[in-house]
Amino acid sequence: MRAPLKNSSKSGTRSSGVARPFPKSAGKEPQKQEEPAPQQDSPEDSKERGFFHRFARITARAAGNPWTFNLALAMIGTWLITGPIFHYSDTWQLVINTATTIVTFLMVFLIQNTQNRDCEAIQLKLDELIRASQSAHNSVLDIEELSENELDRLKAQYECLAAKARNNVRAGKSDLECGEVPSQTLAGTPK
Repeated sequence: MRAPLKNSSKSGTRSSGVARPFPKSAGKEPQKQEEPAPQQDSPEDSKERGFFHRFARITARAAGNPWTFNLALAMIGTWLITGPIFHYSDTWQLVINTATTIVTFLMVFLIQNTQNRDCEAIQLKLDELIRASQSAHNSVLDIEELSENELDRLKAQYECLAAKARNNVRAGKSDLECGEVPSQTLAGTPK
């Protein structure tokens, strides 16, 4: 874990521990906002989640490793070579069918768990970037919870802003002065 940087008269720190100069016009260090205390899980929950998450993470990393792929190819090759020995019997075919079905079934859940965790982590990082940016709309922090109609309406507003920005750039103007998404759209209420 990185130790936070110490404040000096010329630069300050944010909660991420990265030194950033304060604007000269501000004159003093910005006030820290109080953040809610993180929610504590019970020891039983963290043990269960800890074991499964560790297992899922290790398995997902191992499954994505080239050596694992080579091992799977070797197992299939071994199975093919044993075909003539077992006279290509139904049992011989059942072995590979059963093995691949079980592995596929279990991997679906492990991959989904890894995907869910990765998506949640990316969403939280994006939320933090939105929250930290003064010009961003904090109302989009939980945008993934909106209905399809609300998302479509918001998307149409952003597409309109993008079209205005492209037209401004083509005309040799700045694309930063294209207006804002109406607050009614961000609040999820119809215009």
